[in-house]
Amino acid sequence: MKHRVFIAINLPERVKTALSEYQNKWQKLPVRWIKPENLHITLVFIGDVEEGEIPKIEQAIGKVIVRHKSFPIILNKTLYSPYKKDAEVPKMIWATGQLSKEFLDLKKELEEELAGKIGFSPESREAVLHITLARIKEWEWRIIEPDERPEIEEDVSLEIKAESIELMESQLKRDGPEYAILQSFNFNK
Repeated sequence: MKHRVFIAINLPERVKTALSEYQNKWQKLPVRWIKPENLHITLVFIGDVEEGEIPKIEQAIGKVIVRHKSFPIILNKTLYSPYKKDAEVPKMIWATGQLSKEFLDLKKELEEELAGKIGFSPESREAVLHITLARIKEWEWRIIEPDERPEIEEDVSLEIKAESIELMESQLKRDGPEYAILQSFNFNK
């Protein structure tokens, strides 16, 4: 049986609440809002794996996590994604943050360890620290006149202390994905 898995940093309730206020602010947009309980930062998207590979993934995460300490994450902006101003239809609404050395080092080490354990191939595009707030409904977006599309780019100021990472499973459902924590891994203090 295949499982769709990824490694994430889950958010404290206060941050989910703050981000859901932005979702409420733009409620009339033609988007599918991510449920506040599902808001997270994806470190590494692994994809579909066989059930027998999950213990190997857990071992890889366990080997990497012991070399890292908790670190701050600063979210500083909401915006449409992709960033391209000339894109006719953005795909998502994001809250983005500063890429820190700690975040990038952790991501790189996880990808390298997963490559050795399960033959994982990391994405070639540049890392962007982000939280997906919504997915845009393309056909509905196209009927809004370009000059009537609201500007959602705003500065935000939210800080999170990453104290753990989780191996998550995503199950795609009709009304959006449902996420479950398969295992949690705490950073060294």
